[in-house]
Amino acid sequence: MRNPRRWIATTLVVVATVLAFVSILALWANRQFLNTDNWTKTSSELLQRESIRGQVADFLVDQLYANVDIRGEIASALPPQAKALAGPAAGGLRNALEKGIDQLLQRPKVQQLWENANRVAHKQLLATLEGGGKAVSTTGGNVTLNLGEVAASAASAFGLGNVASKIPPNAAQITILKSKQLDAVQSALQALRGISLIVLILTFLLYIVAVVVARERRRETLRMVGGSLIVAGALALVAHYFAGQQIVDGLSSTASVRSAVSDTWDIGSSLLVEAAQSAIAYGVVVVLGAWLAGPTRPAVAVRHFLAPFLLSPRWAFGSVAVVVLLILLWGPTPATRKPLGMLIFAILLCLGVEVLRRQVKREVPDASFGELGAHVQERWRRMRARVPSRSAPVEEAPPAGAPVREVKLDELERLGRLRETGVLTDEEFEQQKASIIAGSAG
Repeated sequence: MRNPRRWIATTLVVVATVLAFVSILALWANRQFLNTDNWTKTSSELLQRESIRGQVADFLVDQLYANVDIRGEIASALPPQAKALAGPAAGGLRNALEKGIDQLLQRPKVQQLWENANRVAHKQLLATLEGGGKAVSTTGGNVTLNLGEVAASAASAFGLGNVASKIPPNAAQITILKSKQLDAVQSALQALRGISLIVLILTFLLYIVAVVVARERRRETLRMVGGSLIVAGALALVAHYFAGQQIVDGLSSTASVRSAVSDTWDIGSSLLVEAAQSAIAYGVVVVLGAWLAGPTRPAVAVRHFLAPFLLSPRWAFGSVAVVVLLILLWGPTPATRKPLGMLIFAILLCLGVEVLRRQVKREVPDASFGELGAHVQERWRRMRARVPSRSAPVEEAPPAGAPVREVKLDELERLGRLRETGVLTDEEFEQQKASIIAGSAG
């Protein structure tokens, strides 16, 4: 084995990639299913989808008709000669109720009842999974979402106050967890809470060890770390897609509910998509940082262009502060919306900028803003020179017999400086050099 450190670093990054993928899934499950605020927020987003509201409205109407004799209530309010119309009236009222409840579910008061029911159900779920308590009760060992208040509010809104009072307390319930599933879910909960943070910490430790072990190949290893994060995020997105296909197909008993199931999966897994996209974004930043510190001609040119800013601590770290503030205001990822996540990001960004500053100080210690201005002007002049001009004046030939070194030495020196700073490639340098020499000889 020619370079054991390289293979060790590569192996550590590969293992960390697998752990990063697991970590993304674990963090999503932890934040989505074990956080009451996230659960309640998701339930509110669900009710914004028309397909889901339609299913909820159908369910509430079914519960009203199943628990209250709507036909009898209508018949009791009609005169004897019109009681035969109670059946058709009840059927017609059902269609009106479905449309009306769908509209009612869009009102803030009813949405608040929906949120409250989901919040209570989730607290009940967590308390049950963690061993229960005196304040927690389940129906037949099941954890349920009780929409009785929503059903009663819907009935009252349509002038059926007497009907709302007859709805049993245990009506309009959706079972979230059955008693026979309790042991399995309790074990999954304990495992999830146990591994989520551990896997995340272990992933970053493997990344750090890989970079340290690589020694002279640390920049290449850092680039592999960025690629690892990109791969882990991409794998999570692929898993999200195929899992969604399986879940939607498995739960869609009829075509009429498929849209609602699909919307539910999209909303419920949105945090997973955010976590995967965040990993990809962080990976891209790491790869760009590793590239910027590399020996390629474009990277060298960018470093020399930024040298005056990087050599000035005020400009360098002032720019870092501006970037951190903009990201804090934008909050593109969940981590950037939390103080601890932003603190870690700011520290890593400052460390990266300091490493880049030291590299630039070794390469161009005397860089100044004046040289930067001259560099930009020269670049602009070269761009304009490449565009043919109809009115361009013909250059006068040098004096006859003038030696090349006396006439074109300054231009050759200028070309050499442009090649050293990365403005000219080797090929461009040779072409212009040959052109100058040929012009002088002629």
